[in-house]
Amino acid sequence: MGRYILKRLALIVPTLFGIMLVNFIIVQFAPGGPVEQALADAAGFGVSSTAAASSASLGPSGDGGYTGASGLNPELVARLEKQFGFDKPAHERFALMMWNYLRLDFGDSYFQDRAVVDLVLERLPVSVSLGLWSLLLIYAISIPLGIAKAVREGQRFDVWSSAVIFTAYAIPGFLFAILLIVLFAGGSYLDWFPLRGLTSENFDDLSPLAKVGDYLWHLALPLTALTIGGFATLTMLTKNSFLEELNKQFVLTARAKGLTERRVLYGHVFRNAMLIVIAGFPAAFVGILFTGALLIEVIFQLDGIGLLGYEAVVKRDYAILFGTLFSFTLIGLIMQLIGDLTYVLVDPRIDFEGRGQ
Repeated sequence: MGRYILKRLALIVPTLFGIMLVNFIIVQFAPGGPVEQALADAAGFGVSSTAAASSASLGPSGDGGYTGASGLNPELVARLEKQFGFDKPAHERFALMMWNYLRLDFGDSYFQDRAVVDLVLERLPVSVSLGLWSLLLIYAISIPLGIAKAVREGQRFDVWSSAVIFTAYAIPGFLFAILLIVLFAGGSYLDWFPLRGLTSENFDDLSPLAKVGDYLWHLALPLTALTIGGFATLTMLTKNSFLEELNKQFVLTARAKGLTERRVLYGHVFRNAMLIVIAGFPAAFVGILFTGALLIEVIFQLDGIGLLGYEAVVKRDYAILFGTLFSFTLIGLIMQLIGDLTYVLVDPRIDFEGRGQ
């Protein structure tokens, strides 16, 4: 097992390098950039004119050279390019960026004048809170529901619950979020829940019990949107996993010995069926933390990683974009390894080294 872990750790380096390189190349061809954004802001046009500023400041070859056609001072353009590091060729910028990242130096935000690490650490608790609670709710709903569907395969409960599950799966989580706002957050009907944030303005003045209530009150709608949009896949995975185990020979043997159905289900089937479900928890947490909650954070104006990334994209703040991309890609790769190790913990019979992994 130790050799397998070392091999997977060694693969993290080229995988991480490749992901960063592909994204860096894509960004080079994307219209606009921090220099163009700063020029648009300086001209008083804001984000909407980033593309216009980009076309005005780029030379005929598209290499970022100033043509003078826009009437902007060439010295201003040169100063901005040096400030953002765009006075160097692309390969030098990439090499310098990766060298800094290897030393865990993610630089400063272009437009917020703060260290990227500080911004991420400030926003991370919100995303972790949202992701962890929603994932716990999804597992708490999906596992019992999936088991119940497997035991009642083909019955009325299975048919009707499948209709609900597939409906929830077909509708994106952000549409549920908008619907919840319209219905319960003062959109058009009821005004029961707050529209944005995780705490009220007077949160610091509340008692400990009131703080918990205020936190859960703000968390209700975002959690509901994430849970509705995320429990369908895990429910069907749990059901199919249990159905596969229930049809195996050892289950027939256990039943022939006179064991109760409950003893067969939870004493013999449960561990094997739950292997893939439990082992997928680390990867599922990373997925819902860094991707699934992005639109939810934007819709409910939650100051988490998703909203930070959205703001960075709008402002073309590459320091935040690439810094968070590097960090979360590294975390994701490590969590994949932890997921594989979880398989072994759940079922020691699994041997990755013996399979030549």
